[in-house]
Amino acid sequence: MRVNRILLSTALIVVALVVQVSVLARLHLPGAVPDLLLLTVLGLALVYGHVGGALIGFGAGLLADLAPPADHAAGRYALVLCVTGYAAGLMKPESGRLKSATGPMVTVVAAAIGSTLLYAGVGALVGDTAARHVGLPSLLFTAALYDLLLAPFVVPGVMALARRADNDPLAETGSAMKATDISSGWVAGGTGLKIGGQRGGLRAKAARARVARAGRIKGVKRL
Repeated sequence: MRVNRILLSTALIVVALVVQVSVLARLHLPGAVPDLLLLTVLGLALVYGHVGGALIGFGAGLLADLAPPADHAAGRYALVLCVTGYAAGLMKPESGRLKSATGPMVTVVAAAIGSTLLYAGVGALVGDTAARHVGLPSLLFTAALYDLLLAPFVVPGVMALARRADNDPLAETGSAMKATDISSGWVAGGTGLKIGGQRGGLRAKAARARVARAGRIKGVKRL
């Protein structure tokens, strides 16, 4: 990954984790807690792709595993966000530009449900049964609902910052190609026709001048 990507990802992950631990976790909402860290990873993965998404997800999850008041085994959330970031990165559009908000919203819901299921599954393997006491269906519903409501305020901003920090090479390439096509169109369709028209007009004028000159010469000879 590039240095600017690493710096931006680190800053966004740290800010998201601090806000989630100090603000969102203290709201005491029913069911799950809005996962700002997950949404940040999704926004970065949709710009950087599956490899960048997996690396960012692993780093973000490991940081969340070590940050207080974490009460689970280290590496558990890192695995969840690594898999989630990789899967979200596969949804990156080929052109680098999203045509609608439907894709990201579906990705957010799928990531919220998938990460909750994966987290609960890994917890069951290590003997953590907290999800059973809270109720897994309630966790899935509230996680998807909270993340979906929070996503429009987080994911587009994260993606915009990622593109700006990355100097948006796809957009620049597209603009250059578009400019080239426009220039070619002007040269082939506009300038060429105009030049051709001017040349044709000059030739016509020259032909008329020769005819007129020939007519004057013939008139003089007849006299």
